[in-house]
Amino acid sequence: MVNALAPETTERVHSPRDAGSTGSVIDGRRRTRPRRRQALVAYLFLAPTLLFFAVFLILPLGFALLLSMSRWAGFDLGDIDPVGLDNFTGLFVDGSTFLAPILTNTLLFALGTVALALAGSVLVATCIDKLRFQGLWRTLYFLPIVTTVVAIGNVWKYMYEPGGLVNGVLNTLGLGSVAFLQDPDTALPSVVVVQAWASVGTAILILTAGLKSIPESYYEAAALDGAGPVTVFWKITLPLLRPSLLFVCITQFITGLQSFALIIVMTKGGPGDATNVAALEMYRQAFSYGDWGTASAAAFVLFVVVLVVTLVQLWIFRRKGEDA
Repeated sequence: MVNALAPETTERVHSPRDAGSTGSVIDGRRRTRPRRRQALVAYLFLAPTLLFFAVFLILPLGFALLLSMSRWAGFDLGDIDPVGLDNFTGLFVDGSTFLAPILTNTLLFALGTVALALAGSVLVATCIDKLRFQGLWRTLYFLPIVTTVVAIGNVWKYMYEPGGLVNGVLNTLGLGSVAFLQDPDTALPSVVVVQAWASVGTAILILTAGLKSIPESYYEAAALDGAGPVTVFWKITLPLLRPSLLFVCITQFITGLQSFALIIVMTKGGPGDATNVAALEMYRQAFSYGDWGTASAAAFVLFVVVLVVTLVQLWIFRRKGEDA
């Protein structure tokens, strides 16, 4: 006889599905722990770099952003006076020289440098690729890169003098002397030539490496089809050099927009404002006039210009690549 008053004993029967889900949760936890340890170790190794990045980039960037909206003479932090966007609007008001000629000179200087350096480096790299002792030629063209900008600027400054080497060659050819750095019409182009000459070595190294990556089978097929050197250059070499050309174009343009040392050595921004560029103007506003707010605002304007120019270059090269 069954005792009706006896407590019912109910046992939960675990289905295989429950066992599987419990095991998967445990396995997931076991896998997560080593991953967390690995992530922690990775961040510990990255900590010095992240700290350096924060101290020397993030903090100065934030401080520059604060100064761009303030008025500060550069001495006591307690004298920082917030002025909103007055520093930015002051750069573009009537009578300001920042937009013209300073920012215009900056763009012309960068554009001229890129055009000369890119054309010269493509020509020289193509010639070097067909010569013997290529390492020697690349080294010779790379020597200006390892030379200080002050030395390069002073040497070319003396070469541009009325009695210097350049005018001596012109006089030998029966041409008159030119006041390269004293004439406002020739001062900026003269410095552009020096900047392009000094930066062509890096472009040559990059482009020669790009030429080496082009398979010889393309040139062999073109030779079998009877293609001439000019056709091979325009139809094979240049299209396949597009990644290297893009890198050289972007880096050279950014360098040109940020150029400062060569101009201050050769012309100090003169005559007048003929060679004054944005980086030099920032230096003058901060260290000569004590207007750190205007200098910081100009720095952010230059940053926007560099960003826009870089994005436009990327868009143009990618569009050409898709069309090709």
